[in-house]
Amino acid sequence: MPFHHVPVMTREVLHYLKPGQGHVFVDGTLGGSGHARAILERLPPDGVFIGIDWDREAIAHAQQALKPYAHRMHLFHGNFTQLPDCLRRLNVPAVDGILLDLGVSLQQLEYAGKGFSFNKDEPLDMRMDERTSLKAEDLVNELPENALADLFKTFGEERWAKKIAKSVVRARARRRIQSSLELARLVSRAVPMKRPVSRRIHPATRVFMALRIAVNRELENLRIFLDRAVDVLNPSGRLCILSFHSLEDRMVKTRFRGMADPCICPPGFPRCTCRRKPTLHILTKKPVRPTEEEVRANPMARSARMRVAVRLGTDASKDDEKSVKMEAHA
Repeated sequence: MPFHHVPVMTREVLHYLKPGQGHVFVDGTLGGSGHARAILERLPPDGVFIGIDWDREAIAHAQQALKPYAHRMHLFHGNFTQLPDCLRRLNVPAVDGILLDLGVSLQQLEYAGKGFSFNKDEPLDMRMDERTSLKAEDLVNELPENALADLFKTFGEERWAKKIAKSVVRARARRRIQSSLELARLVSRAVPMKRPVSRRIHPATRVFMALRIAVNRELENLRIFLDRAVDVLNPSGRLCILSFHSLEDRMVKTRFRGMADPCICPPGFPRCTCRRKPTLHILTKKPVRPTEEEVRANPMARSARMRVAVRLGTDASKDDEKSVKMEAHA
């Protein structure tokens, strides 16, 4: 599978992650290694880089593309939820920065041969990691109609979810749906299109996205990661997450806010009695968006949203917290 992935918002990632000011940094979604290379180029001489990806080919590509940095990097084939396990294997207690780029690369969409693309006739697989068992074909052919409609509506935010689910169930009663092109045509026929030329996206886009999210448990994995991430960050360590889906971005925003303001005392209480202390400070009050110039050069960046937070240590001084908050408003 060829890799020529253009990383999204690299300048903004480096600005917030600050790899030159720490020691151990993690890219939990290696992809085409673009962000990884940029981080490694700025690490101090004794810096350590840890890369994780659930696509075996992404790991193989990184081993070649990042060969000049092999002496100070560690690559793991797995999911970013396994970061604590990776750190234990390296005897690393905590890190100074973590990056997640939750987007799907062009290579995975166009060259993986797993049915991610609705423009090709490929098996309906959609597994990012071939070691897992559930395939998109299983969901399409075995979920009850109501569950299929809920999947398309919840994960794909598809307006015509019920109509599409009904068409899928009717078609699979005749024969099993096994190819991406077959499913794409089925969805296209089910979705009303009064002005097809004016459509910005292919009518099957949201259905394919919903299936990919479900097969790879993407939202569940993100939830698990967010529950664990702060525990493996050093004080003043940065957590930088690039989302490309409103559900992902909403989850990151909600979790960040919960860790930045964990108090559960009733509103209007004169003082806090729950004694819950913040563990994060949010550096991006609103999500950082790509520039118009970047979107023109790389249309896949269009829906990117970046949120960044910094770990507040339990023994951090008031000056440390003040400096972090000043940076957030800079």
